[in-house]
Amino acid sequence: MIAIIDYDAGNIKSVMKAFLHLKEEVVLTRDKETILQADKVVLPGVGSFGDAMANLESFGLVPVIHEVVRQGIPLLGICMGLQLLFERSEESPGVAGLGILKGEVLKIPRSGELKIPHMGWNSLKLQNGGRLFKNLPEDPYVYFVHSYYLRAEDPKIVKATAQYGVEIHAAVEQGNVFACQFHPEKSSAVGLQILENFALLGREEA
Repeated sequence: MIAIIDYDAGNIKSVMKAFLHLKEEVVLTRDKETILQADKVVLPGVGSFGDAMANLESFGLVPVIHEVVRQGIPLLGICMGLQLLFERSEESPGVAGLGILKGEVLKIPRSGELKIPHMGWNSLKLQNGGRLFKNLPEDPYVYFVHSYYLRAEDPKIVKATAQYGVEIHAAVEQGNVFACQFHPEKSSAVGLQILENFALLGREEA
């Protein structure tokens, strides 16, 4: 079972639909026991960093997410979910992120005719053998919608980058924690393969 964390953020239902399309058992929940009994956990969402952290705290989900990581349950952050896993964001000064991974989220700088937010299809440059990108072509195209981008402290956890006036750390992986800035649920066959790769983690060895 895949538990999708419900914290009143946008875009959660489309992530759920994508996993259902893959014939996965999915539950949308904010119940601690349900989340900790899941085989996999997903933290999706769009919106503001500060509001998202406030919602996670108000629903008592911050310690639950830390416990998911401690127990080794595979966790996937998508879009805002990626940003929340890190320490801080320029979008909400003074608001601490989950701090599960080290790094910061910065505003995409204005450059020439590039529009902010970054909205549309971009190719990824894959690196460091990310498990989410198994069976994908080189330089796959995925769909982004964001105004802030990740700069991870440790380059070894970065599994994909994208260029949009600046180098974006578009996907990271450390232990049982996975995250992508782009939206796999909106990225056609490539995105479905990424979600399937996540869903299949651990089953290959079983």
